[in-house]
Formats: sequence, structure tokens, C-alpha cells
Amino acid sequence: MMTTLIKRLSALALAASLVGCANSYVVLLPNPDGTTGKVIVTGKKGQQVIDQVSAAVPLDGSKAPEAISGDKIQRDFGAAIAARPLIPERFLLYFKSGGADLTAESAALLPKVLKAVSLRPAVDVSVIGHTDTVGDKEYNRGLSLERAQFVANLLRKQGLKVHALTVESHGERNPLVKTPDNTAEPRNRRVEISIR
Repeated sequence: MMTTLIKRLSALALAASLVGCANSYVVLLPNPDGTTGKVIVTGKKGQQVIDQVSAAVPLDGSKAPEAISGDKIQRDFGAAIAARPLIPERFLLYFKSGGADLTAESAALLPKVLKAVSLRPAVDVSVIGHTDTVGDKEYNRGLSLERAQFVANLLRKQGLKVHALTVESHGERNPLVKTPDNTAEPRNRRVEISIR
């Protein structure tokens, strides 16, 4: 939650700093998922709260929020908006029990993963394998590595071009769903793919 807030505010602060000093202002833009938070602007002349999309206040806090046009936002902040890096994406791919076979639903996600990778110029990808708690811990560590390597190889075969690719095994550590030992839990048999 805090990381998301920092990302949102840093993009906003960057945009505000690019405007000339005489007309510097802060405008609230929607998040990539369409939601909107709020920003408190404290300056030499007061404090203002912006909680509506496309509302703006001067950096000095001297005026209440007022709506500004999309054209003005584009003129003043278009270059900064276009330069924003894409938000990292995370995918979970699930496996059938006891091996490195993806479920049909997870296999169908591979094109979406490749699309997310292709949109980034110097992409870092991490692939982390996991298992449920059925079986020996050491066996599960090896199985989760096999799953992670399987997914990494699938992505490479599909033309994955990355700056860095990390493949890790967590075995039965870090389950999505806490279970007792020797419990079959489909959501724990997974590979997590993080794209940055």
C-alpha cells in the first residue's frame, strides 16, 4: 500500500516540478487502475486537499482546488506523463499436483505475460517457484525450482527479451495459503512472475 502511494505521489511531484515557478501547481490524476486518492498540498500561503480528478491547486497552497481541462493538463504535463515508467506487473501461474504442468488457465496467461514484457524497453523479470506442503521439503524445493525454470524456458522460447532474468525456488516456504504439513493446496503450487 505504501509503495503504491509513493509511486503515485512521486509521479505527481515530478510533474509539478516541471512547470515554471510562476505558475507551479499540483493536479490530481487518476491511477492506472482508474481509482483516485487524495493529495494534501501545504505551501507558504495555506494548505489544500485535492480529492477530485483533474482538480489543481497552486504549490503555495493559496487557492482552493479548481478543475482544469484535459488540454491544459496535456500541455503542461504531457511530456512528464509520457515519460512515466510502467507500473510493475505480477502474474501467478498455477500447476497441477506433483509436477511442472501448468493448469489450462495459467497456460492461457502466457500471452499476457509476454505482452507485459514487450511493453518495457529494459525489463527485469523474476520467476519464483513454490509448492504446497505435500511431500518432503527438499523435494519440494527442487520441484519449485523445476517449475520456475520451466516457466522461464517457456518465456524464452516465446521470444522473451529481458535485461535481467532471475529464477528462484522457495519450495514450500512463503505459501499463499497457510496449511499444515502434507496438505494439498492448489494456490500454493505456483510460479510468481514479477515484471519491472
